[in-house]
Formats: sequence, C-alpha cells, structure tokens
Amino acid sequence: MRKVVLTSDLLRRIYDDSRFQAALAADPGRDWRGEGSCTTTPHPDVFFPALPDDLEPARRICATCPVSGACLAEALGRAEIDGVWGGTTTAERRTMRAVWRHHHSRVAAAS
Repeated sequence: MRKVVLTSDLLRRIYDDSRFQAALAADPGRDWRGEGSCTTTPHPDVFFPALPDDLEPARRICATCPVSGACLAEALGRAEIDGVWGGTTTAERRTMRAVWRHHHSRVAAAS
C-alpha cells in the first residue's frame, strides 16, 4: 500500500468533498447504525461489490442516507478497508483517512 502524500492540492480536494465535510460534522457519540438507509436494503451485499463497476447501486443508496456522514466518520476512524461506507470506496477512504488523521492531530494540538 502506498503512503498518501498530503499536498495542499490534495488537502483542498478532500476538504471540499461534501462526504468528508459530513464526516467531520458527524456527532461521534451518536448511535446512527439503526438509521442508515442500508438497513432497509434488500440486498446488503451491494455494499461489498465484486467489481469496481458495481459501486453505483451502493453510492445511490448512500447519497440519500441521513447518516452517511456518521457512517464515513466511523469507517475513517476505524480504518475500514472493506465495502462502501458513506458513499466512498476503499481507495477514496485511504486518501481521506490520511487527511482525517492530519485534521484530528491539528485539532488536538490546538487544544
């Protein structure tokens, strides 16, 4: 696995991503799992596609989910590598995770 290099362009791109913004805004203490749109999906395996081309059904569900930000925040916090979380792929989360750690280390240092 390649190390993610945090350039100013990458930081700007991730911070501008509405999914990442929703994850940052999520309440870390909230029990969100029962509220996810994924809980009413008849085929939960859609969130673990066999091929990258099969991501769209999961992304459509996540796009309308009221707790997708909390879902993504949990995935970033746990370094979840499998499946679609908060509408993101494994590769997207790997990049977001580097920015997530960077963000939280800056917040902690400012406290």
